[in-house]
Amino acid sequence: MSLLANVAGFSAFGLLVRFGQLGIQRRNPFDNLAGHAISMTFFGTLGYFAYQWDQRAAVLLAEKRAELAQRRGVEAESS
Repeated sequence: MSLLANVAGFSAFGLLVRFGQLGIQRRNPFDNLAGHAISMTFFGTLGYFAYQWDQRAAVLLAEKRAELAQRRGVEAESS
């Protein structure tokens, strides 16, 4: 998944959370637009860091798989 899709998805979720929050309070959803922007920015930032975390985890897993394959190759040669 691309970075833009991840950030946009998390931002949309943040907007839905804000609408849900205002719905529970029975307030006008279009009353304070700055609150929507803050919520979308916060969740978009979480989406960015989730994307970076996922990319780093993929690199670490690839390194670990390569290390395990190398060890298994060495063990197969010595047997």
